[in-house]
Amino acid sequence: MAQTHALPAQPGWLERTFQLSERGTTVTTEVRAGLATFMVMAYIIFVNPSILGQVADPTGAKMPFPATLTVTCLTAGVLSILMGLASNYPFALAPGMGLNAVVTFQLVGALKLTWPQAMSVILLEGLVILVLVLTRFREAVMEAIPMSLKRAIGVGIGLFIAIIGFVNGGFVSRGEATALTLGQLHTLPVAVFVLGFLITGYLLARRVRGALLYGILLTTAVAIVANALWGGGKAFGLSAVLPERWLAAPAGLWGPDRIFGRVDFGFFATLGVTTAVLVTFSIMLADFFDTMGTVVGIGAEAGFLDEQGRLPRIRQVLLVDSLGAALGGFANSSSNTTYIESAAGVAEGGRTGLASVVVGVLFLLAMFLNPVAGVIPKEATAPALILVGFFMMTVARDIPWTEYEEAIPAFVTMLVMPFTWSITNGIGAGFITYTVLKVLSGKAREVRPLMWGAAAAFVVYFLFPA
Repeated sequence: MAQTHALPAQPGWLERTFQLSERGTTVTTEVRAGLATFMVMAYIIFVNPSILGQVADPTGAKMPFPATLTVTCLTAGVLSILMGLASNYPFALAPGMGLNAVVTFQLVGALKLTWPQAMSVILLEGLVILVLVLTRFREAVMEAIPMSLKRAIGVGIGLFIAIIGFVNGGFVSRGEATALTLGQLHTLPVAVFVLGFLITGYLLARRVRGALLYGILLTTAVAIVANALWGGGKAFGLSAVLPERWLAAPAGLWGPDRIFGRVDFGFFATLGVTTAVLVTFSIMLADFFDTMGTVVGIGAEAGFLDEQGRLPRIRQVLLVDSLGAALGGFANSSSNTTYIESAAGVAEGGRTGLASVVVGVLFLLAMFLNPVAGVIPKEATAPALILVGFFMMTVARDIPWTEYEEAIPAFVTMLVMPFTWSITNGIGAGFITYTVLKVLSGKAREVRPLMWGAAAAFVVYFLFPA
């Protein structure tokens, strides 16, 4: 009787797609890693609509919270899945903190663009970055900006976000122009904010995963209790009220409240070509450096980097990230970028794109939570903003403070942003200061040609703001 031999089992779709065995991981490990990443990123579901909804444009329109929550979850979900499938890295994306503040307070608040115009700036910068990636020019731009200024940009945005958090919490009040003063500290909303800040800070100190999300939820619970005990809360300015239902169809994708796909490139006429180009360039810089630092940092932690410290297949990562900016602008969720919180999944053993796919699926499911949006008061998201600012400021330790021609421009960048309520102003002031000090120090050769061009453009921007 002839002996038969069983054919070896064919690997399943997950194994073929994500190469789990080759990466030394399992489906269970990747799912657990995806859950960990989602938990530490989920605060953006509530914080992004909170920031984008703060300023009315010249037409009086504001970004509606439920619709913005929907597009926040939609873009984060789609792009995280795309990143997992295209790059096979455990990198997740969502609307970037800092970039959403640029859109709100710079483009709409200071430059008086309408919301569709402001989001069209984001769409344009995403498309520009996509071209730079395809032409391999992105690395050249990255190398032109000194590392001290790259770090200072992140620190300055962190300071800006932290001040916004203090204002939202009522602890600080904005006076005339950008002047700040102490708020009414004896009020109930400020008490809720302070308690929420201490709760969130304690959770972070205890290294609790998802501390920012838990802090938002616990502070909201405190606000709901305060409303129940002290007359409904309206007299105190608290808005936390339990919803009549917890799930609903996603808002903002169609119908009269649609914000998805609303774009308007009339910002060139509103701002003038020079200002429009410089503003787009400034946002592009913030997007650039945030992504590069994130993927290299997480890649090093996960052991993805090669002997030269380069990330294999980084082009796929940068392509998806640039699409994130463009899709974020088109969807009106603000620019999406790769999140440093992806490191939480790596710490749980995540080594493939399956973890990112899990994150994306969870974000898509969260689209149906828009009734919860009305429950979250600004006092509950304010502590998260401050602590995100804290995280963004930690890179200040890596600025060479004893090299004054490097440190002084970084210092100028960090302070001009919050003091003038403008991220673009901070970047421009830093670029000009750096270039001038290098020339005066006899180190003009250290200034790259692209840096010369950017500094000259910002001189025009400051001298002729119209």
